[in-house]
Amino acid sequence: MTKADIVEDIAQRTGLTKKEVGETVDLFLQKVGDLLVEGQHLEIRGFGTFKVKERKERMARNPRTGDAVPVPSRRVPVFKVSKMLKDRVATQGPDR
Repeated sequence: MTKADIVEDIAQRTGLTKKEVGETVDLFLQKVGDLLVEGQHLEIRGFGTFKVKERKERMARNPRTGDAVPVPSRRVPVFKVSKMLKDRVATQGPDR
């Protein structure tokens, strides 16, 4: 499923235009991205939490040469699924 598919489904269910729904979805995704860039987290109850984690500096190996290569610390976005959604997927999946 793509963002366009989601927009079309919501437009059909709500009676709003695809343009209106598309703008709303784009604004939501932009806001999530902005919060993560600022280092904040976003919790959507019953769905999950978007956070930013700090990865420590570490040593890695170049697979071609075997040389040790330093990997600098960095911030990465993560998503943790809520227990409610985990349980729902486990009990109501397509093979259930």
